[in-house]
Amino acid sequence: MKREIKKHLFDIKTSIDSINDYLGENKFFFEYQEDKLLRRGIEREIEIIGEATNRIFKIDPNIHIENARQIVDTRNWVIHGYDKVDDVVIWGIVSNHLPKLKKEIEELLEKE
Repeated sequence: MKREIKKHLFDIKTSIDSINDYLGENKFFFEYQEDKLLRRGIEREIEIIGEATNRIFKIDPNIHIENARQIVDTRNWVIHGYDKVDDVVIWGIVSNHLPKLKKEIEELLEKE
């Protein structure tokens, strides 16, 4: 695996870890929704995850990341549709999809 790809995989993992740090152990949607700084921080980390995924596939489209297209599309939606970002959708991504993505990224990093 190219060094640049590993760097982007590490960036994805770091962003997921940062989101988990921001939320702490008590992950409650209401607290997330009421804290603008928290929401913006998580949205920024999602942008980084999407951009890193996009860069990986520009280098090597054969790297397997499940839902890669949706990850990049989410990044684009958060950046370009900032006024339409839905807290419920972001919370669903954080709660349901990021744990799976983290595991997948860690497995890719361990292969090398």
